[in-house]
Amino acid sequence: MNKKVIIIAEAGVNHNGNMDTAKQLIDVAAEAGVDYVKFQTFKTAKLVTKSAERAEYQNTNTKNSDSQYEMLKKLELSETDHLELIAYCQTKNVKFLSTGFDLDSLQFLANIGITLAKIPSGEITNLPYLEKMAELYSEFILSTGMANIQEVKDAYQVLIDAGVKPSNITILHCNTEYPTPMEDVNLKAMLHIERELDTTIGYSDHTLGIEVPIAAVALGATVIEKHFTLDRELPGPDHRASLEPTELKAMVLAIRNIEKAINGSGIKEPSPSEMKNRPIARKSIVASKLIKKGTIFSEENLTIKRPGTGINPMKWKMILGETATQDYGEDQQIEI
Repeated sequence: MNKKVIIIAEAGVNHNGNMDTAKQLIDVAAEAGVDYVKFQTFKTAKLVTKSAERAEYQNTNTKNSDSQYEMLKKLELSETDHLELIAYCQTKNVKFLSTGFDLDSLQFLANIGITLAKIPSGEITNLPYLEKMAELYSEFILSTGMANIQEVKDAYQVLIDAGVKPSNITILHCNTEYPTPMEDVNLKAMLHIERELDTTIGYSDHTLGIEVPIAAVALGATVIEKHFTLDRELPGPDHRASLEPTELKAMVLAIRNIEKAINGSGIKEPSPSEMKNRPIARKSIVASKLIKKGTIFSEENLTIKRPGTGINPMKWKMILGETATQDYGEDQQIEI
């Protein structure tokens, strides 16, 4: 691993339809040091039927009687909103990203200059959507929540058949439950995707806390996506499975530290920072008592003690039986 991990802070619909809240989310993401802050772009009428039921987690996290259609309608961002948020991101030195959930939204995002496509888990079996994605964008991040490996392969192949270069696709392991129980994370499935498709991998996380995305980076994830909010107690479908600002900042810091920890040479050798400690922590062969010149070295008159500036104790058996060529005081390092 020699690339910086891309960290996507998923604001999603946690703005609750309020532009001031959306900008505050951008502030938090920028302060945390993420690479992208991501929203969601959709026209409710093109996304769900008016009779579509809400998911169980949406019912749990949103204490009202709105249908899924009514709930989502309140969370739409207008085209003008998008342009305003992009401009605001630029002032905060953080990149704007959004997931389009319908064909018109995909076209709109491409028209305003978005070149990185984030394919959400729910669209992995949407053939026309995937083909439109391939037509409009140059880079792709594909989430795989709810999918089995064959469905992942099928979606990947749609992109490849449409002319997308494999090197431009990153596939994220994901579990689409908000929040995801730890026993359902199955993090090693990320490595299964890597083996089966020989592709760049990442992880989109919906667990509570920051441990799992950090572990994913240690396992080789090159992209991490994580929902965040201003306050988990706010009303809305995704707040409860989102990080609060201090947690997002802690996750970013931990990931950057893990990057440093695993970006070494991969060769087991002393690091520059620890070389100075070798003579202090290691030991040498020394006299355990007064030794007169001409005395035979033995286990009775030799021992091993710090510092490690003398003969390496790995030569212990070579020294035993040799003859002292000088007098040695107690604790004096042996010389041959």
